[in-house]
This record gives sequence, structure tokens and C-alpha cells, in this order.
Amino acid sequence: MNSEIAEQIQHKIDFKTKPMGALGLLEKLAFQIAHIQGTLTPALIKPHIIVFAASHGIAASGVSAYPPEVTAQMVLNFISGGAAINVFTKQNGIELLVVDAGVDFDFGKNEKLIDAKVAFGTRSFLTGPAMSAAECQECLRRGREIVAHVHATGCNVIGFGEMGIGNTSSAAVIMSKLLNVPLADCVGKGTGLNDGQLSAKLATLTQAMQNHGDTGANPLRVLQTFGGFEIAMICGAMLEAAERGMVVLVDGFIASVAYLCAFQMHADLSLHAVFCHESTEKGHGYLLRHLNAEPILHVGMRLGEGTGCAVAYPILQSAVAFLNEMASFESAGVSNKSL
Repeated sequence: MNSEIAEQIQHKIDFKTKPMGALGLLEKLAFQIAHIQGTLTPALIKPHIIVFAASHGIAASGVSAYPPEVTAQMVLNFISGGAAINVFTKQNGIELLVVDAGVDFDFGKNEKLIDAKVAFGTRSFLTGPAMSAAECQECLRRGREIVAHVHATGCNVIGFGEMGIGNTSSAAVIMSKLLNVPLADCVGKGTGLNDGQLSAKLATLTQAMQNHGDTGANPLRVLQTFGGFEIAMICGAMLEAAERGMVVLVDGFIASVAYLCAFQMHADLSLHAVFCHESTEKGHGYLLRHLNAEPILHVGMRLGEGTGCAVAYPILQSAVAFLNEMASFESAGVSNKSL
């Protein structure tokens, strides 16, 4: 961290016409964004949210309240403009991109959909690795490539959403393996399981972990064994965004697990990451506490799609606005505190 610019940013924040710290998390966000950009006058330019969608082989084992075909149906909803993420990105002036990372459906040619399909869904990790090592690397590469193209448009703030029936199962197992915590602390109700279905989900995922023996805690190997194409692409996308000096918006549970994988590959990602909300999915709060992350919102959301990023974005705008536009004690002729 450049200590000189950090001191200048903090001084500018502290000498605005307010008690020190009175804007709470806004002050931390203003500092983080300004420091990422290396300037006292940060700007959020051409914000984007990219939704990566993929099908999961584990979904056939009844780990979700919704059938696997909902993944493709929701992608069609995204590109027709009818989903929550469409509403919130439009509301807040955010560009939305939808990526087919590996959905079990042939969408044909559609200018509203980025075709990055690795395969028609992962294999079930109940019986074998979800993807091959080559497929996992290809996901990382394609995620990076998509972000590189977005960055070339001038974008400097980017969020990532996901769609994939069964992906809370992938995320829970990845989290359990990488943090070495009990699976029961990571598994939640996903899209809305009842208590009996949740118990069955936990039993299925426990069996899957046992079937693979000791995979270790290498993020690439764990991602390959239990991940989804969309989770792996988000991982690569986050790494690329950080390397290009962008602000990285982290959504809910699945996106946070993708972040965990990426963070364990390159810890500097943490300097760029803004955690947008804490979802009600069981493992998310545990994961955020492990990461010492302070989410912006606590509004009971658990939808995914990048919706937490879109809803939190105006808070980032407020943080940048006060830093750039609010008067200082000196410029406003206001007396600072005497003690």
C-alpha cells in the first residue's frame, strides 16, 4: 500500500465538514476506492455487472427446490429483461452482461448473450470430479478474457452475479474444504428447501465429500472437483479485474465462495473487493466473518444474480460523491473541534 497517498486520502476524509468517522462505512469505502485508483478524486466509470450461468450435474440429485431446467429458463429471462437484476441495473445505470458459462441448453446465436460455454453443464461431483483440470483452467481463462474486454471500454468498477441450480451445493462444499470447517456450517436452504430437504441435501453432499477422499485444500483442485463453470469463471474474472485496478463488487454466497478461491490464489484481491451484502444463506455470514469482510447491506436478500451488487452500488456513489464534493473545514470557513 502506498503510504503517502493513503495518508493524503485519509486526511482529506478526516477534514471534511463533519465529525471524524461520522459517515461510518462511507468513509471506509471512499478510502478504499480512492486508494485502488491512486487518486484524491476517484470516479466510478461505466459500471458493469456480469452474470455467469451454468448447469450443475449435482442438481440431478435433488439438492435444490427447483428443477435443473430453471437455469436455462432464467438465462432467457435475463436476456429478455425480466429478472430482478435487470430491474436493479437499469435503475442504477449499470451495464448488464449475461454469460453462458456452461448451461445445458442450446441458446443459438443471441446478441444479448455472451457464449463462453465450456460444456453443457458440469458432471455430478457425487460420482466424480465436476470438471477436468483443462475445463477448470479454460473457465479461469474465459472469465479473465471477458473482464479484459469490459475493462477496455473504460469500465473501472465491476460486479459478478451467477445463475445455476445446484450452485449453493458446490459453494458449500468448496467453502468447507478451503476453510476446513464442518459442512453443516456451510450448507443452507438455497432456493428454498424445507427442513427435510435440507437434511437430505446435507447427506448427499457429505457422501460426495467422502467419495472424493482427501482432495486437500488447494483452491484449483477443490474448484475442479466440486465447482461449477460459473463459479470458476467468476474466480478468473475477479483476478483479472483486480490486476487491472478495478473495484470488484462481491455479491452473495456463491460469489463470495468464488472470491474465496480467487483470494487463496492471490491475496491482493482483498484490496479491491467490496462486499455488497450479507445474504441469509447459512454459510455466508460465517464466510464473511472469516474474511474480516464488512458487507454494505443487511437486507435479507438471497437471490444471487448480482442483485446485491446492483442494490449496493448507490452507496459506493455516495462515498465517492462526499469525498469529491463535500467542503473541508478550511474551504467552508467552519471551525474544527478544539480538542
